[in-house]
Amino acid sequence: MPHDITLIGAPVDEGQRRAGCLMGPAAYRVAGLAAAITELGHTVEDIGDVSHGPLAPVACANPAVHHLAECVGWTKALAEAGRAAMARGRFPIFMGGDHALSMGSVAGVAAHAAEVKRPLFVLWLDAHSDFHTPLTTTSGNLHGTPVAYLSGLPGFDAFPRFPAPVPPDRICLYGIRSVDPAEHRALKLQGIPVTDMRVLDETGIVAPLRAFLDQVTQARGMLHVSLDVDFLDPSIAPAVGTTVPGGTTFREAHLVMELLHESGLVTSLDLVELNPFLDDRGRTARLMVDLVGSLMGRKVFDRPTRSFG
Repeated sequence: MPHDITLIGAPVDEGQRRAGCLMGPAAYRVAGLAAAITELGHTVEDIGDVSHGPLAPVACANPAVHHLAECVGWTKALAEAGRAAMARGRFPIFMGGDHALSMGSVAGVAAHAAEVKRPLFVLWLDAHSDFHTPLTTTSGNLHGTPVAYLSGLPGFDAFPRFPAPVPPDRICLYGIRSVDPAEHRALKLQGIPVTDMRVLDETGIVAPLRAFLDQVTQARGMLHVSLDVDFLDPSIAPAVGTTVPGGTTFREAHLVMELLHESGLVTSLDLVELNPFLDDRGRTARLMVDLVGSLMGRKVFDRPTRSFG
């Protein structure tokens, strides 16, 4: 079925220390994201880049945390933008921006899901589990905290209360290959399973994803997908500041997107951690646009031959 898509620019750069992610929304526009979706029969509106507006003073007991006020501001602004888009029956795509933006995007989606009385599920396509809190992070980078936030963990006193915390069995951490010891302990304590690359190597890409999608179907749930560039192997997607070897291949990533399309379950999407400053002639931005195309219905035999020369 065709979707009414709303593109929401989220130029969030403060969740980590390597500048460049704020250029992500512009890179997606230049790479033709809107056109790629429109060609597949969907309608697209681009509401431009969200701004966090004036910032209120906030504090955190962990001195390592940086740009807390900015991240709180982004969370509020993006939650409102996402909630408003979904209230109009739109399918929001948040163009980032580092992964701290997901504290806002998922909060907005969760608020809408609660309003329409449907359970929200979250598929986290990432090299990292992002399960620190502002109190446990040693780097101080808040892009490593959104899954803990949406799970309702303590330590986010400076942030708006998450509207409806997502239970552990509705979260799928998929493609993970870098988890800090503190995160690992917290994940075990909360009972959140981790579908890491070892699992995918042993079982294949399809089975764990289909099992999760079956849960969403049975619950008549809404599905938010958060796609981090570092879900992909850095050999095909270099434009990210948090590269971890051993990520998904081109074909594996497209298969995931095709399965998500066929499920008909996805209701919102994050595109995060694209840093165009680190890209090779737009290679990663174009790949991410291609993956969105697969999510929106493009088949493997529709792909044109292309040269990077």
